[in-house]
Amino acid sequence: MTTRVVRNIGELTTNDPAIGDESSLGRLLDAAMVVDDERVLWIGPNANAPDADEAFDAKNGAVIPGFVDSHTHLVFAGERSDEFEARMAGVHYDGGGIGRTVGATRAASRDELRQGTKKRIAELFAGGVTTVEIKSGYELTTEGEARELEIAQEFTDEVTWLGAHVVPPEFKNNREGYVELLCSTMLDSCAPLAKWADVFCDRGAFSVEEAREVLERSRAEGLLLRLHANQLAHSGAVALAVELDAASVDHCTFLEDSDIDLLSASATVATLLPGAEFSTRSEYPSARRLLDAGVTVALATDCNPGSSYVTSMAFVMALAVREMFMSIDEALFAATKGGALALRRNDVGHLGIGARADFAILDAPRAAHLVYRPGGNVVRDAYRSSKS
Repeated sequence: MTTRVVRNIGELTTNDPAIGDESSLGRLLDAAMVVDDERVLWIGPNANAPDADEAFDAKNGAVIPGFVDSHTHLVFAGERSDEFEARMAGVHYDGGGIGRTVGATRAASRDELRQGTKKRIAELFAGGVTTVEIKSGYELTTEGEARELEIAQEFTDEVTWLGAHVVPPEFKNNREGYVELLCSTMLDSCAPLAKWADVFCDRGAFSVEEAREVLERSRAEGLLLRLHANQLAHSGAVALAVELDAASVDHCTFLEDSDIDLLSASATVATLLPGAEFSTRSEYPSARRLLDAGVTVALATDCNPGSSYVTSMAFVMALAVREMFMSIDEALFAATKGGALALRRNDVGHLGIGARADFAILDAPRAAHLVYRPGGNVVRDAYRSSKS
């Protein structure tokens, strides 16, 4: 394998407390790093950097672990900018526009969906995302959901079946029939194509009882679990996520103290998606309540055409700092190591020895510039392991 040394790193964030300043972010100044095609091999002072087959000059730029975007809906067709305009004019968001994207996605060819996904993946990578999760959920038929999952597989191993996104129009008067389809024919077709199962458990989507049925059947088929919860109202879904040991419960806009107590005593990550609140002019989640209670928090883009057409993790960090009162370091950790924990991964989201060689070099001396310079892309280069 080819080895590469990255020299002249102004500030290196590793997210490994055994390295550097021994904080949770494991920071070193005036640092260097050696990687091969797959893994991080060495980290230390720039003056002590060993030789390697190839050398890169960070030019005093900061280096961070690659972002881990643990919640996206990248496989879709169409756009809903008119809904965004309406919300900015005061129209309340209720999740009702998903059906429009379902119609557009069903009508699109496989190649159109693939090319759209490829474009959005490229935007994420240009902004420093090196690991991404992709959900289905915009076809809501057995064949269509399988098609979305097959496209997602071309871009990531972190593939999530979200057949339980909303009840499609053809089942408007037969919810029970759709849940039965989810738990039988659709699951049989989709489980071999996915790693995760997810349900939108919220007002206007699926109830706790319906979500439980889908998730328990999915787990029996070998899928790991995640859950959309409490974006629109308090639904009781957080308790369900913790009970079923879901890796992540996402949105978490409306939380009671009992929800936070449950999360703090569990391995379930609270994944916050402030791009959705920005795009729907809604109340932001209380990140401080979660963090102060010891809950593990992740940040993700929630990239989708209706409520968060966002492909910049730096923008998500800026929202988290400005609107949810996270510190910049907390936001950076949540967008990297937090995302990895939300995917139950220990090989990404950090730059400890043996981690995947997934990292970003910034055109800035400190990682704080990701938030300090909102609206600009300070990522100079992003690198992914050959295994990514």
